[in-house]
Amino acid sequence: MLLPPPSVAAAPTFVCLHYWAGSGREWAAVAAELAPEYTCLTPDLGGFGEAPAPASGYSVAAYAESVANYIAEQKLSNYILVGHSMGGKIALALAARQPAGLLGIVLLSPSPPSPEPMTDEERTASLHAYGNPEAAARTLARITARPLSETMQAQVIEDNLRTTRAAWEAWLLHGSRENILALMPLLHVPAVVLAGDADAVMSPSLHGLETLPHLPPDTPLEIIGGAGHLLPLEAPREVAALLREFVAIGARGTRPSLFD
Repeated sequence: MLLPPPSVAAAPTFVCLHYWAGSGREWAAVAAELAPEYTCLTPDLGGFGEAPAPASGYSVAAYAESVANYIAEQKLSNYILVGHSMGGKIALALAARQPAGLLGIVLLSPSPPSPEPMTDEERTASLHAYGNPEAAARTLARITARPLSETMQAQVIEDNLRTTRAAWEAWLLHGSRENILALMPLLHVPAVVLAGDADAVMSPSLHGLETLPHLPPDTPLEIIGGAGHLLPLEAPREVAALLREFVAIGARGTRPSLFD
């Protein structure tokens, strides 16, 4: 399936799903880079940001259903799913449903369709870090490689601290452990994976082993040098360039390297 060129059809909308303990506002700089040609919709997922607890629970399937409902409410007929980290796994689950209007899927440092690799010690430490400003600051320092402005640092920490405990624990104990590999053969749209080469949470090699083999054939892995896990905040220009190129490549049917 090829993405229609913007000159022939209306430019697709990007529906952007955020990372665990984040919010939709992580996409603000990417959206600004893409405007006015493209629109980015950036909902908060249930229990994160300003979103209330999800009515149907915190499973990957429940989140996928809530995003599907959101897309229906927005009356989208021409869109691309963009999922970051936790949002990547949710985007995969939704794309496997083959929803009408979905043109492609872009995965930024995604949680894999298999259980996310995390030791018991790491999981326990993350559970105990809930609501702790010092722990949030340490996490920020660990998962980023490029410097963020003081404003952006404050935003990341604030999003971490306003996550509800239920959403925090549900992902660590259940969502990150879900195995949705059986759904992956149902993916029939173009895809691309984007990763930072300095990602201390999910390295490019992890994506190569746990995600790429389950995506459509020839799905590429694009690397951004010197970037960590928070790509929309650390590298908004590169992310926006990839999204633009993803649409253009769909029209051409070719894929040059994006960041040479």
